[in-house]
Amino acid sequence: MISQIPSVIRERFINQMITWLLARSCLPIICTFACSTLLPSARAVDPPPDGGYPNFNTAEGDSALFSLTTGADNTANGYQALFSNTSGFSNTAIGIDALEGNTTGSLNTATGGGALEFNTTGNSNTANGFAALASNTTGFFNTATGSVALTANSTGFQNTATGSGALENNLTGSNNTANGVQALFSNTASYNTAFGGNAMYSNTTGQGNTSTGDEALYSNTTGSANTATGEKQRSISTRPVAKTQVMAWMPFLVIPAAATIPPLAQFALLQYHW
Repeated sequence: MISQIPSVIRERFINQMITWLLARSCLPIICTFACSTLLPSARAVDPPPDGGYPNFNTAEGDSALFSLTTGADNTANGYQALFSNTSGFSNTAIGIDALEGNTTGSLNTATGGGALEFNTTGNSNTANGFAALASNTTGFFNTATGSVALTANSTGFQNTATGSGALENNLTGSNNTANGVQALFSNTASYNTAFGGNAMYSNTTGQGNTSTGDEALYSNTTGSANTATGEKQRSISTRPVAKTQVMAWMPFLVIPAAATIPPLAQFALLQYHW
């Protein structure tokens, strides 16, 4: 049949078939070349980051994570950061000697030179600031924000200090809250709350006190269960108030025979200085 087709038409047909076949066979190659040339290639960071170690640990700085054995998910950035850590996990230390003494403690965050420096087995502590929680060893659930905040704390737990020098000298006291520069500065007891600069500054062993305002309850040392509100409200008198004095000066006030006057009420009445 093909031999009966005129030679001119036959040659034209064969040439078209060859062209079509070549195009079909080269199409994948052409597409691959075009894609590789035109599309941006996926590249890793160049140069590649260093400091990555097994078990999702990251260390940057001389002797950072120096003693690591089985610990995981730790990040150490700074000279001797997390230096002694062996099996502790999920710790973050940023700054020279941050969490340096930590061995098995976990879930701690230290930001600042010497922050949580001597922590060994304490867990779930957060220290932000130079030497914040520096002396903590086994205490847990403590939060210190500010230079030398809670710096002397060793075994105390569940303390919150915000402000430079807040709860600075607390050793073993627990469940304290200090918000303000040097608030609860001398405190060693528990269950105290101070808001304001130098609030409850002199308190040592007094417990269950609440002060709000700059220098509120400043002079209190061993008194407990006091409440002071207002700037420079330095102390609260707790001496008893005679009912006869109250009745003489306030005849409209009716007090049952067995009633006692709360300390705050005594304080308010004593301001009249009768």
